[in-house]
Amino acid sequence: MTAHQKPLNPAQHGDDPLIDAEVDSVPQPRVIAPPSAISRFLLGASLVLIAFNLRPVFSSASALLPEIGRTFGLSSTGLSLLTTLPVVCLGLFSPLAPRLAQKIGAERTLLGVLALLALGTVLRSFNSIPALFFGTALAGACIAVGNVLLPGLVKRDFADKTALMTGFYTMALCAGAAAAAGFTLPIEHFLDGSASAALGAWALPVLLVFLLWLPQALWLSRRPKQSGFRVQGLLRDPLAWQVTLFMGFQSALAYSVFGWLVPILRERGLDGITAGAVVSVSVMIQAAACLVIPHIAVRCRDQRIVVVALLAAAVIALLGLLFAPLSIVWFCAALQGIGQGGLIAVAMTIIVLRSPDAHVAAHLSGMAQCVGYLLAAIGPLIVGLIHSWTGSFGASAILFISLGLCAGIAGWGAGRTAHVKARTIEVPLRANT
Repeated sequence: MTAHQKPLNPAQHGDDPLIDAEVDSVPQPRVIAPPSAISRFLLGASLVLIAFNLRPVFSSASALLPEIGRTFGLSSTGLSLLTTLPVVCLGLFSPLAPRLAQKIGAERTLLGVLALLALGTVLRSFNSIPALFFGTALAGACIAVGNVLLPGLVKRDFADKTALMTGFYTMALCAGAAAAAGFTLPIEHFLDGSASAALGAWALPVLLVFLLWLPQALWLSRRPKQSGFRVQGLLRDPLAWQVTLFMGFQSALAYSVFGWLVPILRERGLDGITAGAVVSVSVMIQAAACLVIPHIAVRCRDQRIVVVALLAAAVIALLGLLFAPLSIVWFCAALQGIGQGGLIAVAMTIIVLRSPDAHVAAHLSGMAQCVGYLLAAIGPLIVGLIHSWTGSFGASAILFISLGLCAGIAGWGAGRTAHVKARTIEVPLRANT
């Protein structure tokens, strides 16, 4: 270690640096201070509205998969690739967020995210298969960057109201998914049965938030960064990989629901609007679970029993949605929302609990998102392939049980009371010449 490198916590050494925009930067206050109550409210509302727009890409396509297949002539395999593509992009493009934020600032990066997200959503309205897939990939890449940057902005600008803003942020994510699941098919009916136009309609709320965010992004600025940090030893730590695999396998279940639950219910005999409403209820219950479950998890000696209980609820509910009488479909949807929403919340909570300091937590979160989302892409892909091979969704039960078992094994290890063995190194940056 050189004289310029200062370890911030004792842990085993390693040589795998990871970079995170929101932690590696010296806190950089805005030029105008202190902010007024109105401007602070506007900032908070903007962040919540941005979060709302980070999920409709997934559930809007899910609600219209049969219509998309007919409109574009896509087979079940093609539809499975369409539902998997944005999830893959979440993993591939999340590492770009720190570099972009450090170069042009988090606010301007989010402005670009909104502009390109609107463009990608509009491209999906063209009656063109290349435009459909490219627009979906572009939207997924933008969502990946937004996923990384938004929590850091909430933490930076609302340090005195972190719990409140995190709750609003999480609920906005779920509300966006629920709104797209519930309203996309009625929008398609309103637009004379045009599935492509209904997909493109979700660009409108993105554009509205872009206009709201534009003056704030151009007005806010940051000081040049004077020092940086890097985390060493994370990629060699078994506990870090257990946390990452737990994030990935539970996310595979979550995105299988986002991508295919509406088609599953429609195949079972529900009309499209009712199926979308069932999924909307499930997703909104996920939001409530995200607010409640972390308070339970942190009060437990460890999180292993909580993980197993939530996995059991989520998988049993999915099996019920596949096979149980339709008379209890709403109950199964509610149970699935509790289980899946709780799993998402526990996965994020475990990242914090297993980290010895905030820097390691940020980098462990980046590792879990990058690798975890790539792993999560197998869920919706295999569901689509199963339907293509068998002509039904029934065999997906084997996949859901397998994912639940894998998540349970990883979660049992990740839920232990321990810290990942990684350390934070402070590295002052050279002055520009």
